[in-house]
This record gives sequence, structure tokens and C-alpha cells, in this order.
Amino acid sequence: MIISMIAAMANERVIGQDNQMPWHLPADFVWFKRCTMGKTVIMGRKTYQSIGRPLPGRHNIVISRDPTLIIDGVDVVASVEAALVKAGEVDEVMIIGGGSIYAKCLAQADKLYLTFIDAELAGDTHFPDWGTNWRECYREHCPADDKNVYSMDFVILEREAEEPRT
Repeated sequence: MIISMIAAMANERVIGQDNQMPWHLPADFVWFKRCTMGKTVIMGRKTYQSIGRPLPGRHNIVISRDPTLIIDGVDVVASVEAALVKAGEVDEVMIIGGGSIYAKCLAQADKLYLTFIDAELAGDTHFPDWGTNWRECYREHCPADDKNVYSMDFVILEREAEEPRT
């Protein structure tokens, strides 16, 4: 199974403010849908609450420490490990947030789908530093327009193979 993470971030890796994305960019929503449709999406409870509903066309898994939490149309589990088990035998799972879930999953991630938004925005949640062991395999520029106030780049990074240890 490929473990992928998808996130949109402004400069300084800002991904959120007060449990919301501090932007509205329809082009990024289209990219997100294109990358996640038909796949298993794994998210934290706060991310689920900010979305407000299960994402259609995807197997939704929410990670929560609350053992009594039940959400129609969603599998609720207690940990990242349990979420990966619940995903089952799929080709790719998509980690969609939030900040603490990204931090817990980064070491296991094989692929990053990132939207780099060209904007200086305040935020209280940041995407973790992914380091240098990644290879860019896709980039698409989307200029600002009448619907998207900021320009952005859609980028896919794949983890490079580790050097064999001797």
C-alpha cells in the first residue's frame, strides 16, 4: 500500500488557522478531488469536523481518541495504525490532515501531494518539514484568476529510496 499525504499550504508551511483553511481556492478543491476520488482518506477528528460530512466517493476513516464517537458513513478508529489496518488491501491511502496526523504519518509516507499557495498568511497549524529525501515527479502551475485569489503550484513528491546500509 502506498501511503500518501495531501495538503495545501501557504508560505511558511501554513495549513490552517482556527481549524479552518485560511483561503478559498476552487482550483485546489478540484486538485484535491482529482487526487483522492475513489481512494481511502484518513483524517483526524478536527479535520472531519471542519469538513462537516463524509467525502463522497471515498472510504472515510477518522482517527479519534473518543471511543464513543460514531459517525454515519465513516469508520472511526483510535490510531494511525488502526486506520491503516482498516483501509485494508488498497493501492493507496490518502492522509488528508490535520497537523498532528500529518506529523504522525510523515515518516511512513511514500508520496506527498502538495499545493504551494503563493501567499503570506497567518496560521496556527503548519505542515511538518519533510526534509530533502524526496524527488519531484509532477508540477503544475495555476495562476491567480477571478476565482482563485492566489497563484499556486500542484506538486507531487515521491520519497527517494534509502541508501543501503553497510
